[in-house]
Amino acid sequence: MSVPATVQTQEFDVERIRADFPILHQQVHGKDLVFLDNAASSQRPQSVIDAVSHYYMHDHANVHRGVHTLSERATAAYEGTREKIRSYINAASTAEIIFVRGTTEAINLVAQSYGRERFQPGDEILITWMEHHANIVPWQMVCEKTGAKLVVAPITQDGELDMDAFTKLLTDKTKIVAVGHISNAIGSVNPIKEIIDLAHKHDVPVLIDGAQSMPHTQVDMQALDADFFAFSSHKMFGPTGVGVLYGKQALLDSMPPYQGGGDMILAVDFEKTLYNELPAKFEAGTPNIAGVVGLGATIDYLNQLDFNAVAQHEQALLDYAQEQLATVPGLRIIGTAKDKASVVSFVLDTVHAHDLGTIVDSEGVAIRTGHHCAMPVMDFFKVPATARASFAFYNRHDEVDVLVAALIKAQRMFA
Repeated sequence: MSVPATVQTQEFDVERIRADFPILHQQVHGKDLVFLDNAASSQRPQSVIDAVSHYYMHDHANVHRGVHTLSERATAAYEGTREKIRSYINAASTAEIIFVRGTTEAINLVAQSYGRERFQPGDEILITWMEHHANIVPWQMVCEKTGAKLVVAPITQDGELDMDAFTKLLTDKTKIVAVGHISNAIGSVNPIKEIIDLAHKHDVPVLIDGAQSMPHTQVDMQALDADFFAFSSHKMFGPTGVGVLYGKQALLDSMPPYQGGGDMILAVDFEKTLYNELPAKFEAGTPNIAGVVGLGATIDYLNQLDFNAVAQHEQALLDYAQEQLATVPGLRIIGTAKDKASVVSFVLDTVHAHDLGTIVDSEGVAIRTGHHCAMPVMDFFKVPATARASFAFYNRHDEVDVLVAALIKAQRMFA
């Protein structure tokens, strides 16, 4: 299948971008790799791999705790990344940038340190039906300990948040709103600025799960006015095992430490401990220094991109994928929101999602199959699982063609 000229973008050189990602240039089962599992974890450019390698080869030492040269170099790189992130998301201060293991830990930190300290029986936590488990389970755990209630705003058959219902569910009982920016399961983009403004009219803080949005767009914390924003490095072309919690400084200052240990203290004796200031208060123990250094290199890489061109390329890719998948007999796309990111979830008649994943893998295509850590979404659409193709800016239109051909092959095998 040829690519319609109308979907090509002249501003974005995808081949130049692909040259930066060494993992893409290999074969799987004798076929060129087509990596379409980016919503689970994206790939890394060579510059990020080199930065992590350089750190281990030349600069490895613990941070904040030594006056020798290696420790000072490691600390400079670690704290340098904090400033890069502050600038990248336009936070007010580096004190608002907390390094964590990923989005999951960031949400758990807020749930335990903010929510568990404040919530009482009768209080409500408002989330949506399309949340990842990481933005459901931590709040359920807090509810069990505090007596608060989890309230879930419904979605439509298109996979869009029902804003009328959401607005009605936002009441004086609501003590926090926690919403995903983009659904990892069906790609729906939530109107988070509208959600934040509505919540703030009720003096309710908002946490945004930004794991799926950070690879596709840039966010401005001053303009967005989110109270908390969580994201993961590995979703946005950086190392695994590291992520960021952004929080407004006044809120973070009011919260007790999430964990105890080294670096989060000023003084310790057997009677009392004095806690450190932000951001150290929430960074107990030796952190993932190499991961943070790699994340810094990731920010450098992303800063070189024209995100308007990226957005055009990814939208064209998504449109083309949905058009071509719709030509496969018996295929049904799950989630047809008007505003979607680079995710297409689907089911294929007569072929279970897991079988589908195995067959397309034999053609060199990597997709995700299962419930995508979003079981309520699967329940809503009355499917046990979906297959999910998720795109990044290094994907091409011809890779969609390979996917479609692999799906047709699977369909014939199970006919």
